[in-house]
Amino acid sequence: MKLIMPSSVVKDYRYFPETEILRIVYQSGSVYDYQRVPSDIVEKFKAARSKGQFLNAVIKQRFRFRKIK
Repeated sequence: MKLIMPSSVVKDYRYFPETEILRIVYQSGSVYDYQRVPSDIVEKFKAARSKGQFLNAVIKQRFRFRKIK
């Protein structure tokens, strides 16, 4: 999945609906899986003008994560 608008924080992302995992690839190269993220939140993330702001304000505050890389 490619970003429509460039982000200074998020390089790429992918959603796995069967497991509700949102994988975020940061510009730094770090990769995190955010767990149990419902599809409606992912849709809001996709539509967000600033992916980094949405990630910080909504996703990081509400969902557990695991560092992959």
